[in-house]
Amino acid sequence: MSIADTQTAPPGPPAWRLLLGYVRPHRWALLGGAVLSLVTGATGLLLPLVARGLIDDLSHDRAVAGALLAMSALVVFNAVVGALGAYVLRRTAESVVLGARRSLSSYLLRLRVPAVDRSEPGDLMARITSDTTLLRTVTSDSLVGLGTGGLTLLATVVMMGLVDPVLLAVTVAVIAGAGVVIGLIAPRINRASKEAQKAVGVMGAALERVLGSLRTVKASGAEPREERALHEAAEESWRQSVRAAKWSAAAGNTAGLAIQVAFITVLAVGGARVATGAVDIGTLVAFLLYVFFLISPLQQVISAVTQYQTGAAALVRIQEAQRLPAEPPARPAPLPSPGAEPAAVAFHDVRFRYAEDLPRVHHGVTFAVPARGMTAFVGPSGAGKTTVFSLIERFYDAESGTVTLDGRDVADWELPELRAAIGYVEQDAPVLSGSLRDNLLLGNPDAAQDAVARVVKTTRLDGLVARLPDGLDTLVGHRGTKLSGGERQRVAIGRALLRRPRLLLLDEATSQLDAVNEAALRDTVADVARTTTVLVVAHRLSTVTAADRIVVMDTGRVRAVGTHRELLTGDPLYAELAATQFLTGDD
Repeated sequence: MSIADTQTAPPGPPAWRLLLGYVRPHRWALLGGAVLSLVTGATGLLLPLVARGLIDDLSHDRAVAGALLAMSALVVFNAVVGALGAYVLRRTAESVVLGARRSLSSYLLRLRVPAVDRSEPGDLMARITSDTTLLRTVTSDSLVGLGTGGLTLLATVVMMGLVDPVLLAVTVAVIAGAGVVIGLIAPRINRASKEAQKAVGVMGAALERVLGSLRTVKASGAEPREERALHEAAEESWRQSVRAAKWSAAAGNTAGLAIQVAFITVLAVGGARVATGAVDIGTLVAFLLYVFFLISPLQQVISAVTQYQTGAAALVRIQEAQRLPAEPPARPAPLPSPGAEPAAVAFHDVRFRYAEDLPRVHHGVTFAVPARGMTAFVGPSGAGKTTVFSLIERFYDAESGTVTLDGRDVADWELPELRAAIGYVEQDAPVLSGSLRDNLLLGNPDAAQDAVARVVKTTRLDGLVARLPDGLDTLVGHRGTKLSGGERQRVAIGRALLRRPRLLLLDEATSQLDAVNEAALRDTVADVARTTTVLVVAHRLSTVTAADRIVVMDTGRVRAVGTHRELLTGDPLYAELAATQFLTGDD
């Protein structure tokens, strides 16, 4: 299932429920911040009453020192509590973002390989970076803002009603009209925000595509074409973001306009009521101050609604990523102990395809590999050799038939236990950004120094380490760009050997090595095969002839199994491959 597939799947829980799930671990801190915000609002509501008392004292020639002192104390208290509340809410919002990123990154690391194959890595990166960032504002501004702003707004309205019900009715009528307009705008903000976040994901995918193959792009002179594609993705993100900003601005300006209209209307109606003696001037001033105080909670509520629409779009995208097929969580398994028994592998009538809309790769593959020794897989390109390794590692599951390790179906193994028994060197021998030591220890971070030194010597990396400025601690660059192809292959082999595997899978692991290093590593692999089980996909005759048995594959089937000498006379395809594809000047 790809991310596109999740968008057509049955809808998941609503966005507010997803948000509460992320907030729940931090609910007490969030509640504390909300209480501080409410206290800030409550002290603010006392100021107009103190101001009315101050005006009454002035009009009756009474002392005003007490009222001024009370007003100053309220202002200072309001500022201190408000700053503390804002800090608590911000800190809690950052904790929510951290929790979401931890949860999503852990889930993405467990994704099934087919799900990753059908997704864009750049889009997945956008979901864990920009989409989770939006949870910060939706937590502090939307969730808390709606609660505290709504309560403060309600308290302000109550105080306004106590001061003068008639002026309150005028104010509510004006603001209600603005509420209707904002209610019509909110869904448009949601749609625009979702499209904007989707465009960010597309732009991330386009950028990752280019940077991941930058040498190929440059060598092909394709910079202008790829530049246009990146610019188009960026412009689409800009268009959708501007669209969302337009509707958010419309909502905010509607609220501001409502307050201004309310103020003018209250001033006119209140002035008339003062002229008729229905209220005194102090009451009108207090009410006008409350109208001003409406601005902050009203803006909080409007911002909460608009921010929620934006955050809801981000939450949906996060949920889509978390609905991709993933491997079940499991505790790490220990690596095989030194001298552990080698593993036996068998395929029985295995059929497999990478996707339902793609042709089948395996059409009933059957073979058995005993424990210990080296088995080579040969055959034309597309015969299904690499797929054998992917099925053993359970990167993919067979459509039918069984794959067994030690006579036990790989589907019955715990994945960490299964993979702990296997050392795997991929065809392109990827190297991760970091130091040479980090890459060697990737599969066994607790390996002893003497074990590392032994593997470095075995894989002929000792000369490289001696030349590097910081030895094993030298950074190898993004995807190992500071290393040659052959050096990357040796690093990958060393990484696999450090795991002390019971089963070693080598997918054309020496294809980029020169003849000297290839011969040395071939001898190393032969030594390893005496104590463990080694499966090799090979295109060099020298590697194949050293194997204890050879499995010849063609069009997704096993057509012959035997030794080099037996197959030369017993299988025409192998004889042809040996005479053409395998033969080189070195051989």
